[in-house]
Amino acid sequence: MTSVVAQQVPYDSAAPYRSLSLNTATTKRWTLAEAVDGAARAGLGAIGLWRDRVDEVGATTAAKIVADAGLRVSSLCRGGFLTGREDGPAALDDNRRAIDDAATLGTRELVMVMGGIPDRDLAGARARVEERLALLVPYAAERGVRLALEPLHPMFCADRAVISTLAQALSMAEPHPAETVGVVVDTFHLWWDPTLADQIAQAGAAGRISSYQVCDWLNPMAADPLLSRGMMGDGVIDFATIGRWVRGAGYRGDVEVEIFNATVWSSDGHEVIETMKRRYRELVLPSLIG
Repeated sequence: MTSVVAQQVPYDSAAPYRSLSLNTATTKRWTLAEAVDGAARAGLGAIGLWRDRVDEVGATTAAKIVADAGLRVSSLCRGGFLTGREDGPAALDDNRRAIDDAATLGTRELVMVMGGIPDRDLAGARARVEERLALLVPYAAERGVRLALEPLHPMFCADRAVISTLAQALSMAEPHPAETVGVVVDTFHLWWDPTLADQIAQAGAAGRISSYQVCDWLNPMAADPLLSRGMMGDGVIDFATIGRWVRGAGYRGDVEVEIFNATVWSSDGHEVIETMKRRYRELVLPSLIG
């Protein structure tokens, strides 16, 4: 059995970026090696990996590249997509491969985006997620990996995630031990929820916060809602308030910046990271230290 220890990274104004993680989606044009090099050169402490980048070189080589650069893997994205009626065995096999990769990469957290609605039966889709999650939990536990359920904004319920709120994610996680099933707090997806403060507190009390991901909600939105994530400070989200809630809930892990935005993707990656660092230090970190 592989044991993966959760990272606790004290937030420190004297070393502000050791808790900051570049998610490879933010610098989409970079290969894994380029993203790792860019994060390391910028003095970040961690990197969040998407499976497409890991697949470029294989999990074993990817783990070495990250370790040689002195970084942590804050999370692997993504598993999930468990809602299909006919593809259950294939989906389970793919998630087992993702769990194996997470263990090889040395990250405890595998982000799970659960999938949309293959038909008009929303309740049935959610029931299939619960059934298949239960089948994956023992496999993940044996490998020291936690399945991190990510609720997505309700506008993505049809095609991407039948979990829309942190309350739903916590309810789905509740039958399983906190060390095997957690939840993701992503500001883009959750900022609007009037119960968010209570839900973050509940998640923290249960020891289930797997990841804190930050980016902004742009207004007006892009034509493609998926690409409406912005750099912190470019939209409407109150990072200071949400950060206080997250800190109050006891979370002390890495903070990932994950941005889907065509303008960001077309920009120089090093410039993107420098902007990310500045906005993180100005808008996100103070509430985590305070």
